[in-house]
Parts: sequence; structure tokens; C-alpha cells
Amino acid sequence: MRFQVASSLPNRDRNGGKDSELGSKTTIFKKKGTLLAFESIHTKMRGGGLWQLGQSITRQLAQANKKTITRRCFASEADLKKTVLYDFHVANGGKMVPFAGWSMPIQYKDSIMDSTLNCRENGSLFDVSHMCGLSLKGKDCIPFLEKLVVADVAGLAPGTGTLTVFTNEKGGAIDDSVIAKVTNDHIYLVVNAGCRDKDLAHIEEHMKSFTSKGGDVSWHIHDERSLLALQGPLAAPALQHLTKDDLSKMYFSDFRILDINGVPCYLTRTGYTGEDGFEISVPSEHAVDLAKAILEKSEGKVRLTGLGARDSLRLEAGLCLYGNDMEQHTTPVEAGLTWAIGKRRRAEGGFLGAEVILKQIEEGPKIRRVGFFSSGPPPRSHSEVQDEKGQNIGEVTSGGFSPCLKKNIAMGYVKSGQHKAGTKVKVVIRGKSYDGSVTKMPFVPTKYYKPS
Repeated sequence: MRFQVASSLPNRDRNGGKDSELGSKTTIFKKKGTLLAFESIHTKMRGGGLWQLGQSITRQLAQANKKTITRRCFASEADLKKTVLYDFHVANGGKMVPFAGWSMPIQYKDSIMDSTLNCRENGSLFDVSHMCGLSLKGKDCIPFLEKLVVADVAGLAPGTGTLTVFTNEKGGAIDDSVIAKVTNDHIYLVVNAGCRDKDLAHIEEHMKSFTSKGGDVSWHIHDERSLLALQGPLAAPALQHLTKDDLSKMYFSDFRILDINGVPCYLTRTGYTGEDGFEISVPSEHAVDLAKAILEKSEGKVRLTGLGARDSLRLEAGLCLYGNDMEQHTTPVEAGLTWAIGKRRRAEGGFLGAEVILKQIEEGPKIRRVGFFSSGPPPRSHSEVQDEKGQNIGEVTSGGFSPCLKKNIAMGYVKSGQHKAGTKVKVVIRGKSYDGSVTKMPFVPTKYYKPS
């Protein structure tokens, strides 16, 4: 059987994790107007490919003239892991693609543009079960974790959390993570799917050394649980129908263990969109029922949403995507995450790479993460950034067209001194320069639920 290649485009994106490894190229094949296959070459990726891929899928579906759509994944579909919601996604029109070793929905029946806007106006429900949740327990779990991350974990009140960064000996970022102090001897955290193997190996290596010296810490990887992200203005009203606990008393980054839809869940008021919302860790056997209940309680206004819109939402919110905007050679200071380094940690250090990071805080980094507006085509990862004289000053790490602002947005790194808002730049795309400017982030104001 012969296939016509309908489109072939680079994909350089991770998760809307927050995850990498979709592939270096995705090819969409078409025969007689019918979409037949996605073929993904699994390699490390970086940059706005999920959004691009989703837009291409939307166009191909429109051109299919509502004919029967069949999908075959040539990229070893049998080798891809599936979340417990896989059949639920397919039944609801999910377009499944290989992502960080998983088969995940990049979008559903509506376009990525429409899904992004609906999240901001109403709400979205994401399956993010490919991400890795784990618990650290024991009387020494906090001092152990503080050797690996920059956060002041000891300073967190029980039932609260924060974003943090795992660092290496050179001060570079191994991964970013949301952590919560459940109690003084229980820490719950979530790491990115594309970083799971290296993160767990890193934690295990240091745990063996720590416990060999008498430290009391153990861990449990929550592979028995699934993770749903409920985001948007209707997130709290919809979820409130399913729990007796008063969610109005739970603020941004707070953590609770409570019954939702009659099932004990881990609930964190957080997300990856800039909107108010929650991440819900639920026993996997109850995940589909919970997803259905959330959608029902929102009366159809909260929609299932895929990784394509998740990527555009996080970009509009100015949030880093590990593997694009932050890597093992990037420090938290360079990435604009100095705020995540607790005051006590700045004074005491004690985490991997502290000497490098604390020196950067004192003297300033040589490069800084910034936002950009630009004309012309949407910038992509590795697009060169120049000053007005045509001299290289940095590069784009993520970029795309903002569904909310209706214009190009991007983030990337420039030399210190060129990082101030309003600085005029040139963005080079396919050999041609386009006018741009440095801007503050987030691009779209965040709406986190905080005490007034």
C-alpha cells in the first residue's frame, strides 16, 4: 500500500510537564482524504512542536471532509504506555500521539485555539497521569530532600507546597517539581514524565548514601494512582460538587488529602496554565469515574483538553518547559526562578550546586530568561535573537501564536544587559530577521487563588 505524505514538520516539545521525547519529526500520511497515520521518530526534542502538530492535525481533519478516520502509529505503538483513561480519550475523540513514551491526547474534537480559550473562559480537564508522583517518608525526609532541591522545605507549613528545582553539582537544573509537605515526615512531589528515569535514579543514588549513614527516609512511587489536572474559572465550582470539604479555604499551592467523588484523593491547588485549578491524584481504578463526574458537574463547560492546548496555556503564563526553557546547564537564577530559592537556603546553601547558584544571586547571571513579542511567523526553539545591529545576543527556547492575545509570543535567553522590557531585538526565522521586543512575563495575567 502506498501513502501520500501530506505533511512533515519538526516537533520539539515536551509536556505541557512539563515532558520531552515526542520525536524529532512527525509525519502525517493521507490516502484518499483519510488520515491514516502518525509516525514519530523518538529522539530528545525541544521547542513549540506540540502546538504546531496540533494545528496540522486540525487542518488535516478539516480536509478529511468528515470521512472515517483511522489511526495507526508506526512508532512502536505496542511499546507505548497508556494511562487508564486511554479508552476514554479515544471514545471522546482524542487524537493520540507518542509523548515521553506514552500514548497521549494532543487534542480532541475542537481545535487547540478553541481549547485554549475555553480553559481561560470556562475550564479544562487534562489527563497528566504520565507524570510521576512519589512520596518521601521518614523523620529525615526533609533534610534529605533539601540536599537535592533549592526550596526551604523545612519552612513550609504542613499542607502547603511550592515549585522547586532539583540541581546538579554545577548548579544546573535536573528537573523542576511541585512539592508539598503533607506532614513533617511525609513529602509528596510530582516530577516530569520525560525526566522520570533520571530523576528517580538521582534520588535513589543519594538516598542510598543518606540511609547508609543512618538517615531515616524511604520512598514510594505512586504508580497505582492517576493524575488529573482541572484548570480554569469553573475548576473550583465543578470540584466543589464532588467533595464536602470547603475548597474556598484552600489556596494556591495548598495540599489536602480528602474524599472526592467518594474516593480518597491527594489534592493540590496548582496547575500549569496560569489559571486557578487543581491537580488530583486519584487511585487509578477510580480515575475514569472521576473524570466523567467532573465533566458532568460542569454541565459541559469544562472540556477534555490535550497536550497541545496545555503547551500554549503554559507559554501564555510564562511557565518553563523543562527540556526547552530549562536544562541541565541552566541554573534556576538564569531561568528567572531565584524566587524559588528560600531565604534560609540562600544563607545556608547545603544543596547541590549551591556555590555556583549563590554566586550568581550575588553577582548576577550572564544570561537571563525573558519574554518576547515578535512580528512575522511565530518564533520556534533555537530561533536566533539579535540586537538591532545584527549581533547575536541569545535564542528562543519556546514560541508560538497566542490564542488569547492573537499575536506571537516566545521566551528565551539573552545576555544580561539586553534583558530589560522594551529592548528592541531581531528574531531570525528561516534565515530572515523580524522585528521583536523583550517583554515581561506572564503574557496573560495569572489568576491563582490566593488570600485577599
